[in-house]
Amino acid sequence: MHRIIDANINRASEALRVIEEIARFALEDENTAQELKNLRHELITVFNKSYKELIKSRDTQNDAGTKIPNPSAKKNLMDIHKANFNRLQQALRVLSEFDGRIGDNFRYNSYILEQKMYQKLGKIHKKYLLKDKKLYLVTDRSKFNNGDEFLNAIASALQGGVQVVQLREKTSSAREFIALGKRVRELCALYEAVFIINDRVDIALAVNSDGVHLGRDDMDITSARKILGSEAIIGLSTHCPEHALRAVEAGADYIGVGPVYTTPTKPGRQAVGLGYVEWAAENIAIPWFAIGGIDTGNLEHVVKAGASRVAAVRAIMNAQEPGEHARCFLERLGV
Repeated sequence: MHRIIDANINRASEALRVIEEIARFALEDENTAQELKNLRHELITVFNKSYKELIKSRDTQNDAGTKIPNPSAKKNLMDIHKANFNRLQQALRVLSEFDGRIGDNFRYNSYILEQKMYQKLGKIHKKYLLKDKKLYLVTDRSKFNNGDEFLNAIASALQGGVQVVQLREKTSSAREFIALGKRVRELCALYEAVFIINDRVDIALAVNSDGVHLGRDDMDITSARKILGSEAIIGLSTHCPEHALRAVEAGADYIGVGPVYTTPTKPGRQAVGLGYVEWAAENIAIPWFAIGGIDTGNLEHVVKAGASRVAAVRAIMNAQEPGEHARCFLERLGV
């Protein structure tokens, strides 16, 4: 009994400390950090009188649990937050079962704190994911003979340094889109790239993508946010300053600025030129990606106009070596 209590006090205290550090250093939320600190101290105080018995019972060397592998899939701050609240609540449940001094209020308080921190973390998590992303790949499957060739091109681009992948499927059925989306998601996870679904909020939800990119005629941002949650990244295509300002006001996490040059990807859409890029550089504070007909030949002009992030389609997808072209893009972006 003492060994069970000791192990779960340690587990709960360690989890609380990790969560407290997130509140303190990531959220910079003094009040929440203090609440967590108080909860941790309260937990320890409850068992202070039993300290000698608990220490005597501890047998780490012969504990079978220490020999069980504990695989971790934690990739980012949000994953660490979820894992440690889960760890805390499981430990508190065990303590409430084996020791009457730990009531359900401990656990209920942790549920409230988890929700409050999750909502705040969702906002900074997106900023964290996007802050250093410079090269955005929008996929195009038209030149590939089969799915494997297509996936190999994406893998090569990721190896070359692509940091965001938007899966764009205009003609696939929902079933095909989901199946392909799951495979692209796995590739993006392997290279720690952000994975975005084009247009389809339902597909984004089904494949658990990092977010969705919406066109001017797609679902509005508020509705998409209700479906995908505050953690999801939502981007929006814009073609003029008015569009950009509306997107920012609506809560877009990033925008596409373009098409800078004429592109067959957007038939009938007039190029906006470098003037819009220059305007965005001076007026848009959220991340934005110049897009539309950009390749290694004209990238220098786009960068000089003020772009620090760009999106490419054919220049990378149709290249003989997508990875080499991705590296070339990043070099010219100064990455």
